[in-house]
Amino acid sequence: MSDRATELSAFVLVLGLISVLGFAAVRWRRAGELSSLDEWGLGGRRFGTWTTWFLIGGDLYTAYTFVAVPAIVFGSGALGFFALPYTVILYPLVYLTVVRLWSVSRALGLVTPADFVRVRYGSRALACLVALTGLAATVPYLALQLAGISSVLSTMGITGHGAITVAFAVVAAYTYRSGMRAPAVIAIVKDVLITGVVIISLLWIPSRLGGWDHVFDTARAGFAASPQSSDGILLHGDDHLQYVTLALGSALALFLYPHMTTSLLAAADRNTVKRTLAALPAYSLLLGLIALFGYLALAADVTPLPDASGQPDPHTVVPLLFQGMFPPWLAGIAFAALGIAALVPAAVMSIAAGNLVTRNLYREYVNPFATDAQEARVSKVASLFSKAGALALVVVADPQLSVGLQLAGGVLVLQTLPAIALGLYTRWFHRFGLVAGLVAGLAAGLVMLYLIDDPAHGRAHFAASAFPLADLGLPTGATVYAGLLALVVNLVVAGLGTVLLRARGVPDGPDITSPDDYLSDPGRRRGVRGPGSDADPPVGSRKSV
Repeated sequence: MSDRATELSAFVLVLGLISVLGFAAVRWRRAGELSSLDEWGLGGRRFGTWTTWFLIGGDLYTAYTFVAVPAIVFGSGALGFFALPYTVILYPLVYLTVVRLWSVSRALGLVTPADFVRVRYGSRALACLVALTGLAATVPYLALQLAGISSVLSTMGITGHGAITVAFAVVAAYTYRSGMRAPAVIAIVKDVLITGVVIISLLWIPSRLGGWDHVFDTARAGFAASPQSSDGILLHGDDHLQYVTLALGSALALFLYPHMTTSLLAAADRNTVKRTLAALPAYSLLLGLIALFGYLALAADVTPLPDASGQPDPHTVVPLLFQGMFPPWLAGIAFAALGIAALVPAAVMSIAAGNLVTRNLYREYVNPFATDAQEARVSKVASLFSKAGALALVVVADPQLSVGLQLAGGVLVLQTLPAIALGLYTRWFHRFGLVAGLVAGLAAGLVMLYLIDDPAHGRAHFAASAFPLADLGLPTGATVYAGLLALVVNLVVAGLGTVLLRARGVPDGPDITSPDDYLSDPGRRRGVRGPGSDADPPVGSRKSV
């Protein structure tokens, strides 16, 4: 059997077993029929600490992460390590918000972040905007999971879109059947495989390359000979601001993605959320080790494969590194681990997209009296369409367009921070002020992204997320994360709008997140845990934390 055949056999065997596991997950911790969003879309809200930890880790560290972070290190050096401070500051920030969000969501039976906005501000328009923004950010992110699988398939010599289509058809099938239980079960296997591959790689590959001293010396020499001025083992002066703002902006944005909220709301209780968040920083160590693959690829003299447009595809460097350094059977298992790392987040993202469509579009504007079964059915269908849209984006569009759209998605979803994260702590903002701020932030972010080009790779627009401050008339060569600048615009407009609206006496929307209101509102009692339950008090209660 040839090396390619051995790789492909191992790859197909492992993914086949994982697919069987995804279909079988329908029976795991099942309390009844999957005929409600609580059961299908949130796993019955009964996941324990370990399951939630693996599930969120599977969402955070996707196939794109495992190929993209080393690819940045491979091409730019130190800038790629922004992911480490980003994950270090991420969890304390998230701890301050998502524990409260879980509490009010459990008390009110909420399923999406836009649900919270709807009941917090009493604004259909604001909730709709938040939901649409979440969808706009999620579908390109889902498409990038295809890019991760595509890089693996290209390394094995499989071109075209047939294999990707089959892979995502399988994901669609077991997600439709098993709901959130499928990615929860598969996430455990995925993390075990990825951890094993990382440990083996960091022990085996450097020994074949002459040790870590040689690896870093080779990387330093390669960056020194590069014509680019921004790469290197250490950051350059103009890169410091971009590094800091990219880390901070990414940390603020990540848990605003609907799929991250979906994973957290599946937790069984408040203490499960706390324990999970306390343990998640362990993944940061794994991410730092994965980033080193970029330097290993430089030392191994890996040449990226060309993409469909003929440009070098840096996302292929990690699969090529595995192929060149591992025996074929082990390379096939490593490729399968990368493939599974795409399947878990892809499933959760599609479920989150389906929940947004169901709760914040279908139920709000089409069928306000939808039954649990109707909601579950619409969410299943909408999740299929989200996968189909992501697949179409990869098949039809330029391969780099997906990357540009995902960068835009991060900038866009960050603009929901005032309505969601700040809304958990204050009701000072007026609902119409938040609408104006969100629209202004989205517009500012898209304009800045449109103006960012990359002449080296022939991209005129949406080439990166680093906005040159010189374009604002400042005498500097520094760049800053466009999402943070757009967020500043968002907050200023929302704040000024709130002051003007309150000065003119424009009435605000009803807030039903306080105990007296939500318990007396029959339209919001579905899924609500009644008085005396162990659910935490919602936002607005003196007992809430």
